[in-house]
Amino acid sequence: MSLTLDTYRLLGRSGLRVSPLALGAMTFGSDWGWGANADVARELFDGYVARGGNFIDTANMYTGGSAERLLGEFTRNNRESLVLATKYTMLRRPGDPNSGGNHRKSMFASVENSLRQLNTDYIDLLYLHAWDFLTPVEEILRGLDDLVRQGKVLYVGISDTPAWQVARMQAIADLRGWAPLVALQIEYSLIERTVERDLIPMARELGLGVVPWSPLGSGVLSGKYGRADLGEPAVGSPEGTRKNLAIASGALTERGLAIADVVKEVAAQMHRTPSQVALAWTLNNPGVTAPIIGARTPAQLADNLGALEVEFEPGQLERLHAASAVELGFPHDFLDRPMTRSVTVGDLKIQAR
Repeated sequence: MSLTLDTYRLLGRSGLRVSPLALGAMTFGSDWGWGANADVARELFDGYVARGGNFIDTANMYTGGSAERLLGEFTRNNRESLVLATKYTMLRRPGDPNSGGNHRKSMFASVENSLRQLNTDYIDLLYLHAWDFLTPVEEILRGLDDLVRQGKVLYVGISDTPAWQVARMQAIADLRGWAPLVALQIEYSLIERTVERDLIPMARELGLGVVPWSPLGSGVLSGKYGRADLGEPAVGSPEGTRKNLAIASGALTERGLAIADVVKEVAAQMHRTPSQVALAWTLNNPGVTAPIIGARTPAQLADNLGALEVEFEPGQLERLHAASAVELGFPHDFLDRPMTRSVTVGDLKIQAR
């Protein structure tokens, strides 16, 4: 059954309603050399909202802060109708050790800055952007809970963090009555499926809605790159071109292009575009709440939204799964072996919940 942007989903174990595709604002602003200028960003925002979309994703330092500032302008008349998600962690002042990281000082200063840039009194969803391997989990959780109690943040989530740390944090939050994590933002696409080992199953078990970033594999799954684009050196920052970003992310490889070839073949069979097929595959996972689309033009946005109408036949899904399969590793493969199942359940018939 096809979806629409106003076929809303609950985010994790919260009651918050969000659209099945989130609009990513990492492309809002041309400060990094490849984004959309203010006028085009406004078209993207208006086009998404006009279709019933309500879930907007940004971060404190996307395009040097331009993304949040533009959203602050765009949401003046409909702020309450939207779910604005932003993130903290990234350095705001290079050279200042406390202007980034997961700790309380960074968290509170970043949130205050985001509130000013977004021109709002509250943030609907605040993510920890990336794990820093330095800050105690209790400090993070207590800080997030304080922001929720102050009314500056309504819900909290986490991004780009090892599964065992997320599970530990959720258990501590539940035990102490602190604000629980309701969303998990991770890279997930036909090119990056290793999150199926632990992160996605963990999120389903512990009540976190999965919000995938880069569902098109940095654009590789759209079919825009070829073998001639391989071999260029990776860059260490988001500035430059989208191709630089695709190389730096590890998506633009021989394996990534081989998967993209299969996506193109399936798309041709379905009379769809490769981007629509790749996005629809991500949406097809029952553990996923809302992939983030990062369009740079209104035409790209319209194409991406067409993914909501894609319906697969079993054979098509099997081709995509086979082309992109990853080994789950231990203990998953071990627990799935016939011998292991035989000695643990024998020939008993037990219905899983």
